[in-house]
Amino acid sequence: METFGVFSTLLAFLIAYTSYKGFRDESFFEDNLFWIGGILHHHQYRRMLSSGFLHANWWHLGFNLVALVSFGESIELLFGYWQFGLLYFLSLIGGNLLALAVHQDHTEYRAVGASGAISGVVLAYVILDPGGYISFFLLPLEIPAWIFGLAFILISILGIKAQEDNIGHEAHLGGALTGVIVYCLFEPEVAWTNWGIVVAILVPTVLFLYWIYRFPEVLLLRSYWGPNFFSRGKVEVAEYTTEEELNTLLDKIKAQGIKSLSKRERARLQELSEKHR
Repeated sequence: METFGVFSTLLAFLIAYTSYKGFRDESFFEDNLFWIGGILHHHQYRRMLSSGFLHANWWHLGFNLVALVSFGESIELLFGYWQFGLLYFLSLIGGNLLALAVHQDHTEYRAVGASGAISGVVLAYVILDPGGYISFFLLPLEIPAWIFGLAFILISILGIKAQEDNIGHEAHLGGALTGVIVYCLFEPEVAWTNWGIVVAILVPTVLFLYWIYRFPEVLLLRSYWGPNFFSRGKVEVAEYTTEEELNTLLDKIKAQGIKSLSKRERARLQELSEKHR
């Protein structure tokens, strides 16, 4: 039975209410945001879900709610409310799991927002209709859905690599990946029909996640993408890597203090310092 986006609309109202409460009640906000230390050391796993019902400001909230209502209705009409809800919340958790993995050594890392879940819904829409168009609220601009999907993945990957802004690119990429996988499980025939965009989204995402798992130092160095990634000699790469990595760690200490380094970063700093004596 068609629900005409009732569930996604009610969800939007609930998110608006809890976010507003978070704006007015600092203790409520602090108790429910995504906090690495609280999750890993205090076992406050509820934050994996509750953080998706809070937002940093009205602009952040408004953008996510518009995206939820705009894209959620199409996915809800296709799946029904319970499958849509499952896709939404699995994407939220998937996004936060990736943020948890990337920032596991940064105990003070905090974030809020439904962006991971929204990313899953939007990318599911891209798989549903890659030949359609995605427009932006109040902007006379339309982008082909498949181009938007690929651009979204690329921007998320580069954002994770750069670590230069306050945007939760990890949650975006994790939520998008989860949303695509869940959609393919729910609608395998549609996914098979649109296999090109599915592959174009999954392959670079999975390769990037494997790469940063295999070479975590990639996230520490601004212009480093792993050993022998570019066509240079092994000795040249090794020398460039250690010197650049050491400078990056020293810059972080200068900007944020020694306490900003994780245990892994401190161990690496000690190792690199001994090599450069």
